[in-house]
Amino acid sequence: MYPEKFLEFMRTGWRDTELVTAQVTGAPNFAKRRATLAAAFPGETLVIPSGREMVRANDTGFPFRPGSDFFYLTGEHDPESVLILRSDGSAVLYVRPRSPRDTDEFFKDRMYGELWIGRRHTLAEKTAELGVETANLADLPLDELAPARTRVLRGLDPHVDRRVRQTDPGRDAELAWFISEMKLVKDEWEIAQLQDAIDATVRGFEDVARVLPADRPVSERLIEGVFGLRARHDGNGLGYSSIVGAGSHATILHWIRNDGRTTPGELLLADMGVEGHHLYTADVTRTLPVSGTFTPLQRQVYDIVYRSQEAGMEAIKPGAKFSDVHLVCMRVLAEGLHDMGILPVSVDEAMEKDSMLYRRWTLHGFGHMLGIDVHDCANARQEKYKDGELAEGYVLTNEPGLYFQPEDDLVPEELRGIGVRIEDDVLVTATGCKNLSDGLPRHPDDVERWLAEQREAGPRLPG
Repeated sequence: MYPEKFLEFMRTGWRDTELVTAQVTGAPNFAKRRATLAAAFPGETLVIPSGREMVRANDTGFPFRPGSDFFYLTGEHDPESVLILRSDGSAVLYVRPRSPRDTDEFFKDRMYGELWIGRRHTLAEKTAELGVETANLADLPLDELAPARTRVLRGLDPHVDRRVRQTDPGRDAELAWFISEMKLVKDEWEIAQLQDAIDATVRGFEDVARVLPADRPVSERLIEGVFGLRARHDGNGLGYSSIVGAGSHATILHWIRNDGRTTPGELLLADMGVEGHHLYTADVTRTLPVSGTFTPLQRQVYDIVYRSQEAGMEAIKPGAKFSDVHLVCMRVLAEGLHDMGILPVSVDEAMEKDSMLYRRWTLHGFGHMLGIDVHDCANARQEKYKDGELAEGYVLTNEPGLYFQPEDDLVPEELRGIGVRIEDDVLVTATGCKNLSDGLPRHPDDVERWLAEQREAGPRLPG
């Protein structure tokens, strides 16, 4: 409890401030998306929450990131916000406005108080920033909604989920997949955001190369940290936990412990991406020879993966089936495995659906959609995504890989512990595709040359 004299003292002497708020560049895009979504469900009310902060340790929380679908429709970053698209198609964004001076919240409340977390926008400022009608979160009318005429994007805010009864799970699932399928085609603004994130990622890889010694070990976490500095400086942060796999750690697909060390003569696989200020993320992987040059065996494996990725680049175009691009990339990998004498059957037999023996050494598919999530459009229907056709404006990764586990007795000993993945972010164009991450070299000769150039340039701080 605070003494009354202190409370009275804290309530006085504060000057009011106003923010000059410019509309965010994406506001017209957000409005078009809301209109498209509302038109798809005429006469219904749609509820899309941003999500809630999660406690990390007692009174500290994990950094908050709004739900991607919510942000896609609003551009709002704050937790607990809720977008409601009314049955007439109009939109209201319910947010928690700035701490009022007629209560003690602004200095007493650790979660919402302005002196604890910083100034929030007034409703008028938020409307000016995002170009959408806003209202106080305290007035959120969830209890007034008719469940049979309401759809909720569930799993983001348990408070919202509880207050709007679910009468038919299929209705809410339909809302989720419709938004995901809206996100398949990126508009010009989204592509620009992706390019910004990718360009920052290229700079992050350059930063890493400049501190990667050729002649002595360093911690995987040094590399993780150097890239993380770039991500935090040039963007919102990391798009996902950085995978920094030195030596045999490169064979572990989601290696994020990053507690190993590089070894001269071995490979380093780095899968890293910057998330931009508008939450669009890059997803790029490069496999680097720590000593500066690939050994003949490392280059042999790398060349197979490179040829697979090149085949994927040729196959990515409007009208191509996602699954066919996968098969094109996988066949090149299978052929490479066969040529190395590793594949125990013919390439044709290995590619059959009831066999797929090649996948012992490839493990994953050729790629995935990319956008405001690193694995974007995840709720899209199978027939529109994995079994569907690519279209102009899609952005996806192209990331074949080969992984020879250290304990794999079916490969020669000299191959064990080698992992290679090459991943780029690709825009489907009218006539084919464009590699948005071509600022980083892929061909092994170019990789060696680039690594030498970065090392010669020396370390740098973001500026």
